[in-house]
Amino acid sequence: MGPGNDTQISEFFLLGLSNEPELQPLIFGLFFSMYLISVFGNLLIILAVSSASHLHTPMYFFLSILSFVDICITSTIIPKMLVNIQTQTKIITYTGCISQIYFSTLFAGWDNFLLAVMAYDRFVAICHPLHYTVIMNPRLCGLLALVSWITSVLNSFLQSLMVLRLSFCTNSEIPHFFCELNQMTQLACSDTFLNDTVIYISTVLLAGGPLAGILYSYSKIISSLRRIPSAQGKYKAFSTCASHLSVVSLFYCTVLEGYLISSATQNSHSSATASVMYTVVTPMLNPFIYSLRNKDIKGALRRSFGMAGTKGTIVLLVKKCP
Repeated sequence: MGPGNDTQISEFFLLGLSNEPELQPLIFGLFFSMYLISVFGNLLIILAVSSASHLHTPMYFFLSILSFVDICITSTIIPKMLVNIQTQTKIITYTGCISQIYFSTLFAGWDNFLLAVMAYDRFVAICHPLHYTVIMNPRLCGLLALVSWITSVLNSFLQSLMVLRLSFCTNSEIPHFFCELNQMTQLACSDTFLNDTVIYISTVLLAGGPLAGILYSYSKIISSLRRIPSAQGKYKAFSTCASHLSVVSLFYCTVLEGYLISSATQNSHSSATASVMYTVVTPMLNPFIYSLRNKDIKGALRRSFGMAGTKGTIVLLVKKCP
């Protein structure tokens, strides 16, 4: 069991999603488009929340952080993939690989915690509406965001240290489009029992815990909704949860498929496909899920662009006056 310093490999080869040369331009165009949509879509969410004072509420505060995390997780992975396709190389350095593991684990974990925090916010809003502003005060919101971030940082730091202790001998080919934690552990030629144990325990605690919190929150929400007499009141209350439920379902279904099913079958293609879903597709769809059904977000964006257009018109008129 050699330490990370004794590794005989200084670089790895990311095999990507396909080895077919004729498919590389298609993959590049597809992922470049999804990356741009994800970044600009989430930036628009952040712009809408920051520019509209009536959106300075706990729900939109956490939504803006979620959008920031989605930008970060795609930016950790996709640019390197696009550069490799464009330059027709598959190389990533050992340091670059460890960095991808650290940041992808960090932002995926933070995403997970934020979804649980947002579920708690909806639970308080629906089950304790009269005490909502007292419970979800700015101090608690900041504390929840900070604890989520610190926990994710500590977990990703631990996982990265565990990978550093592994030795990599001859096999330097990673059957993935980025340095994913499980794939790197399977690639090692030293004993990985401790690594597998740490991954398993952290997954159960740091993924199972938030998921249990989400399920508990929504069980209480459903129980409260059943006591609302009017169908319109039920719909109005539940509509505030619909977007969050969609994102939660998309995130956890893809993560569970990637880490449970593919791990059981040792199918690297299935793991890569699932990783595409939660690292690229989910961050790209989140802005659409939250904005298409949300009149507040759409209204804030219209006002932002409307004000920008008005300012531009005023500037043009002033220039023409002389």
